[in-house]
Amino acid sequence: MKRYWLLFSQAVTVLLAVWFVVATLKPQWLHRRPTLASIVPVFEVSGIGRTEAVQTTSFSHAAKVASPAVVSISTSKAPRRPPHADDPWFRFFFGDSFDRQPQTGLGSGVIVSPMGYILTNNHVVEEADEIEVQLSDGRQALARIIGTDPETDLAVLKIELTDLPVILLGDSDSLEVGDVVLAIGNPFGVGQTVTSGIVSALGRTQLGINTFENFIQTDAAINPGNSGGALVDVNGHLMGINTAIYSRSGGSMGIGFAIPTSTARYVLEAIVRDGSVTRGWLGVEPRQLNPELAQHFGSRRTSGVIITGVLQNGPAAAAGMRPGDVITHVNGQAVRDVAGLLAAVAALKPGEPAEVTVERRDGSQTLRVIPGRRNPNGRSR
Repeated sequence: MKRYWLLFSQAVTVLLAVWFVVATLKPQWLHRRPTLASIVPVFEVSGIGRTEAVQTTSFSHAAKVASPAVVSISTSKAPRRPPHADDPWFRFFFGDSFDRQPQTGLGSGVIVSPMGYILTNNHVVEEADEIEVQLSDGRQALARIIGTDPETDLAVLKIELTDLPVILLGDSDSLEVGDVVLAIGNPFGVGQTVTSGIVSALGRTQLGINTFENFIQTDAAINPGNSGGALVDVNGHLMGINTAIYSRSGGSMGIGFAIPTSTARYVLEAIVRDGSVTRGWLGVEPRQLNPELAQHFGSRRTSGVIITGVLQNGPAAAAGMRPGDVITHVNGQAVRDVAGLLAAVAALKPGEPAEVTVERRDGSQTLRVIPGRRNPNGRSR
């Protein structure tokens, strides 16, 4: 009896061991589904919606406000054909390599008026035969050029669409170094893109980009295709028109430049009103005053803007201005450098008398000057 009991217990033990192994490794053999934990431990944010910290550090509100008014611009330009391009002998000797595809370009723009006016860069639309604008909602329209201002690299376009999203113009003069800004545009044609950074510097001049320079410098990424796009503050208000970058590779290196809204608005209103921007002109050759020039002309001042040349029969010559004069004020506005003088003179209305204060050896004098009209292709100051 004892022997049978021992055999029974050993058989039960073996069967239990086999069942355990099969149940663990091959549960489907027993028609059982693998056992999963009914509760997975995770860490979850308490509350519903965005936290206060995210709302504070996120710029999504500014992007949502400004992005609909930023458009993508595509331009095309027919290739120039030689005058004898259709001559069979010309083709025989020179081939038909001149029959190329139209040249295309990409850029950005900003809708600034419900009437369909768009601000962009002049170099985006310069010499374009056709300009197509695509809105963020997918609508497309052909645009016509209302006017351009190469000296500030700005252009005004117009499209004929209704229910347009319009950006709010901000006060670019209130910007300070360190303010957060967003750059919105269509870099490399990949689609609308938003990048963030800060205002790195204000009043950048003498960069050799435009004739009239007063750039906002930012480290927000600006790449080819961003030209003409919007630089906005954290409220989504337009602070500038992105226009240029400093780069050795062609891509962003953290140094981008935007034309302030104050300048862009002045150009916009002048072009819509008159078809072009009218600026004052004196007919002088200014230089930044330094000790060498001061000694050469016998000036008592050591800083400011000195006149080294006066155009004969020009407005300045007619008012009695002469080489060696140091201009200190234009219509009551202090002048400290050549860029400041250029901007102050440009703001004068041609034909309307203006007062220019100069410093001479025998003291300070105020001259009554009647500015002429500046010609972008010729007269400079």
